Amino acid sequence: MTNQQLEQQMASGVYLKRDLVLVRGKDALVWDHEGREYIDCVGGQGVATLGHSNEAVARAVAEQAATLMTCTEIFYNDKRAQLLKTLAEIVPSHFKRFYLCNSGAEAIESALKFAILSTGRHNVIATVRGFHGRTMGALSATFEPKYREPFQPLLPGFSHVPFNNADALDKAVNEQTAAVIIEPIQGEGGVNPANDEFLHAARRITQERGAMLILDEVQTGFCRTGKWFGSEHSGVQADLMAMGKAIGGGVPMGGVAIADSVKNIAPATHGSTFGGSPLACAAAIASIHEMQRLNLAQEAHDKGVYFRERLEEINAPVIREVRGKGLLIGVELKTKVAPYLKALQAEGVLALPAGLNVLRFLPPAVISYSQIDRVVEAVGKVLRH
Repeated sequence: MTNQQLEQQMASGVYLKRDLVLVRGKDALVWDHEGREYIDCVGGQGVATLGHSNEAVARAVAEQAATLMTCTEIFYNDKRAQLLKTLAEIVPSHFKRFYLCNSGAEAIESALKFAILSTGRHNVIATVRGFHGRTMGALSATFEPKYREPFQPLLPGFSHVPFNNADALDKAVNEQTAAVIIEPIQGEGGVNPANDEFLHAARRITQERGAMLILDEVQTGFCRTGKWFGSEHSGVQADLMAMGKAIGGGVPMGGVAIADSVKNIAPATHGSTFGGSPLACAAAIASIHEMQRLNLAQEAHDKGVYFRERLEEINAPVIREVRGKGLLIGVELKTKVAPYLKALQAEGVLALPAGLNVLRFLPPAVISYSQIDRVVEAVGKVLRH
């Protein structure tokens, strides 16, 4: 029985799988079980910003695995302390504390709980087309009905306002609002950047009314948008910042950066068995140091500008708009995207949807300019034909 057949027979069935068995990766390339090469613009859905099989991360993981793999946070640990110090050096300077967990969805759950603890309130305002994860709290903040409806009723007190509509947000936030949660760029929702006016209005409104501002940087963090964090483009300072995906260089990890404005986080109010494990911390330290060594934020900015300009040169009537920041890029089409994803795969390029009609590209920031050219050539070919 093949690997594909084994997964078809024994996996849960919750994933729409593509007809492709990936077995190896290096930098921006992956290979299937027959040795065919692909340029990876899926990047683990944003995890592989540093690329696949980075040698420094692999070495750090191997060394830590042979030293101490697990250490619950009821004990102190050297690698955890080093990671906290490293995070403090790269996040916006008003963040002073961190909670470590295992994924972006867990980071969102944690940020929501911290906002409730801090304010004593329970209502949360999110945005139309926002995506924050699939666990029950994160799903309550997520907008897309197809994700929500099978699990309703979800948590009470969650509502959604139109993205980039400061007036609607102003009317929605009141004395019962614990938090407003926003993605600096909506990824799953269509690669829609938040404008500066909306983000600054969210900061002003939440401060005036005693609510927390949560920025979901799970996909936009760690150099993806051309800065360390997507919110740095606007300069907005959140109370809580959720992190995940690229933080561990491929090892599962998440976290929340916490400002001094967040109160009432007491022992035993939250926790995680694997959160802040030495193994994940070692991977994250190595990953951040590699991002610094390679100047990956600037690389993502420069390559993102080049990538978008090349995509905008494609003369295909099916294209409505190219948008994004850094290497989080969307090509909105006038038709459904699914057939084009399949056609791109046949051309040796892996990409993502963002809703029904947006092609999304999340390549590693170590992608070469010649590889970007190959991607653009393939996109042009499939969109024109």
